[in-house]
Amino acid sequence: MTVTTGLVTDERYLLHDPGTWHPERPDRLKAIIKQLKFSGLWNELTIIPPWEEGVLPWVEAVHDPAYIRRFEQACQKKQSIFMVPDCGICDRSYEIALLAVGGVLAGAEAIMQGEVANAFCAVRPPGHHAEYNRAMGFCFFNNVAIAAVYLLKQHGLERVAIVDWDVHHGNGTQHLFEADPRVFYLSLHEDPDYCYPGTGRRKEKGRGPGEGYTLNLPLPPRSGDEDYLEALEKEGLPRLYDFAPQFVLISAGFDAHRLDPLAHQNLTRRGYTAMGRMLLKLAQDTARGRLMSVLEGGYNLEVLADCVEDHLRLLSGRELKRAEAAEA
Repeated sequence: MTVTTGLVTDERYLLHDPGTWHPERPDRLKAIIKQLKFSGLWNELTIIPPWEEGVLPWVEAVHDPAYIRRFEQACQKKQSIFMVPDCGICDRSYEIALLAVGGVLAGAEAIMQGEVANAFCAVRPPGHHAEYNRAMGFCFFNNVAIAAVYLLKQHGLERVAIVDWDVHHGNGTQHLFEADPRVFYLSLHEDPDYCYPGTGRRKEKGRGPGEGYTLNLPLPPRSGDEDYLEALEKEGLPRLYDFAPQFVLISAGFDAHRLDPLAHQNLTRRGYTAMGRMLLKLAQDTARGRLMSVLEGGYNLEVLADCVEDHLRLLSGRELKRAEAAEA
């Protein structure tokens, strides 16, 4: 049997409705799925359904149980906001946030079992801003962090790398692992002086036994492909290779693209594909190819759909068909 690339998704992810005004809207996922089906790539992927059972204990391994209960109760009461104004919710949001976690767990397990070579998780709501006991930045449960804990505890891995190229710093992910030397967290993001959430400065390097296992590479506004690729190649990759991860996780936000409305960077599709190629090679060199990307930001629907297709073509070895096309 040929081992393929996995795609984790489920129509129920559309049921999380943070409000018609909200940038993190169901149309993001609709645009991705429509593009993958139109391009024909959908038929080349292994579709992985999210887990529905046994998910909550893994959420509790990362988040405060009291916080989890508050989130559940807020949805049961049909509140429209949870904790902060940018975290819009509906009565199904808790259920769907659990399903997003179930998605990343299913993807990680499929890779570990050799059922797929690698995977992309088209899940929502996103996760990298979610703190131990606080919702932030459209995020409730930290999907990628929970996947990392699952790999460490369930499969006994000793070194997991999380590379976060969302334009916004993944404050939640950093804080959850800043004292843990088993997880190397690398973030490329817009300078926190200019961009939400205001964390992710170079001086933030971890603490205690985790000192030196956090690497923040903030980039000034209007940084483009060359700036990102230089930072990753010259500073990020040497540290990642020294760490030699056994599994590579990507917090894959596509909101540093030059046409995205929520930030001020100038990445293109080519830049994202080049970063993805570097990290895929890292996974092949140190982690038996084990790599999983988890959707974070990206709010221009056309750009988001294009970038996800490009990324999946890269993971599946088919990127030359579209990803290297000239971009206006």
